[in-house]
Amino acid sequence: MGVIVVTGIPGVGKTTVMQKAAEGMDISFVTFGSVMIDIAKELKLVKDRDEMRKLSLEQQKQLQIKTAGKVGKMKNVIVDTHCTVKTPKGYMPGLPEWVLKELQPTAIVIVEADPQEIYNRRAKDTTRDRDPDTVEKIMEHQMMNRAAAMSYATLTGATVKIVYNHDNALDVAVKEAEPVIQ
Repeated sequence: MGVIVVTGIPGVGKTTVMQKAAEGMDISFVTFGSVMIDIAKELKLVKDRDEMRKLSLEQQKQLQIKTAGKVGKMKNVIVDTHCTVKTPKGYMPGLPEWVLKELQPTAIVIVEADPQEIYNRRAKDTTRDRDPDTVEKIMEHQMMNRAAAMSYATLTGATVKIVYNHDNALDVAVKEAEPVIQ
């Protein structure tokens, strides 16, 4: 199986879908951002995950390199991450060349939902401090992720699979994701 990258914008449910799809399998599940936040905290650059996107591009690049080196050593792993990271200066690639070189994914799974569903999920989630987005901005972010995923696939030879995680249809999304990890 190798490395499978799962992506999706905040609030789409990518972690839930892929963890459920991998239940009972001999597959590790790692969140790229969690490894990255641990490294950033060790370096005293941030206090929480939501501060990460506000770091300078150079700081984020150095954190990505360190994280990719650590995660890239794992095998048979699903890597939960973001195709793009929305920053105050615009979209930053979540998997730039230096990260892809370490990970060499065999597949990229994009989890999506209707922008209005994502908007509603975010509004209900009081556990995160996210910048507010309109439905149109959510749609734009998903479009940017699709473009980025195909670029990453071009560089690595990975396949790209889009899985739809609509409200009250988790089992359908899991069934769409399962063939990628089997």
